[in-house]
Amino acid sequence: MRKTTFTSASANEKAFNSLPFLPPAKAKLESVKILRQLVKSSVALAELKGTAKILPNPQILLNAVILKEARASSEIENVITTQDKLYQALSSKGVMPDSATKEVLRYREAMLHGFRFIKKKGFLSTNAIIEIQKILEENNAGIRKLPGTALRNAATGKVIYVPPDNADVLNRLMRNLEEYLNTENDISPLIKMAVQHYQFESIHPFYDGNGRTGRILNVLYLILHKQLETPVLYLSDYIINHKADYYRLLQEVRVKNNWEAWIIYILKGIEHTANETIAQVNSIDKVFSKTLELVKNKLPNSYSKELVELLFEQPYCKAEYLIQRLGISRITASKYLKELEKIKILKSRQVWKETLYINVILFDLLKK
Repeated sequence: MRKTTFTSASANEKAFNSLPFLPPAKAKLESVKILRQLVKSSVALAELKGTAKILPNPQILLNAVILKEARASSEIENVITTQDKLYQALSSKGVMPDSATKEVLRYREAMLHGFRFIKKKGFLSTNAIIEIQKILEENNAGIRKLPGTALRNAATGKVIYVPPDNADVLNRLMRNLEEYLNTENDISPLIKMAVQHYQFESIHPFYDGNGRTGRILNVLYLILHKQLETPVLYLSDYIINHKADYYRLLQEVRVKNNWEAWIIYILKGIEHTANETIAQVNSIDKVFSKTLELVKNKLPNSYSKELVELLFEQPYCKAEYLIQRLGISRITASKYLKELEKIKILKSRQVWKETLYINVILFDLLKK
């Protein structure tokens, strides 16, 4: 982890920009109410980190949760698709996804790109953030260079916030944020995650894709600071269910310096989402164990633990996946899938020229 010092704005820069550089005063970040909630959130997150390991293959949870988050995070931006469309688009070469589905799949790609970056490099850079946004939006616009950006009330059209629009200030704010993201100190990473999310959203560095990029940064930040091992905790569902509070409390930090309410909101989101994900992991594990036992008893000649794992990694499975993973022939792969359908573990569906086999119980579980 890089150890750095924080830069501060000059008097001339402050004339162009009223957004303070990080860090905020420590006293604002560690009130009694914040620290009480921090304990609950830390316990829930630590339990999730441990519980995620009970599944036989981490890819099972990773595949499921990333797609769910991609859909929910995009929904906040009014990009709507379904789990069914997403899995079909990923599994069938012949499916031409609609624009909303493509956009959600780009979110998944951007998240995995960011995850691979921090696992390889061990830090988060401004360039990596730009690359994440580039994947999301499929453009090379980069950091904003033109003035005129304003955040408006969706219902009234009233301007509620004008982010910095001086190019030099924007670049310095992003450098300052990068330092904050990569610096360790005695403030809890969970509290700092709330701070960095506010700062990124308030810098609003891109013309498009700021919301989704910011939500990806949340989980990457937790992984970077060893709070999670894989990107399996996302706040998008929580934000959707508490959307008015999210925007109100962001604004209260800007106009009232009310860090306490904002940080508690994010910490509660972490606690709530961690507990939900723990419940989902336990449910997936139960279904996996039952499926394993069923296949072992009813299809002993076809049974292998790796086969069952694959059905959970790929809820929309096909013969090609079995051929690649198990090293078997197409005839044998098709035979296994048909046998699994006969005992009602899978349900076949013709999509274009391919037959996909849906792990129905798992898929229904992932939709919740």
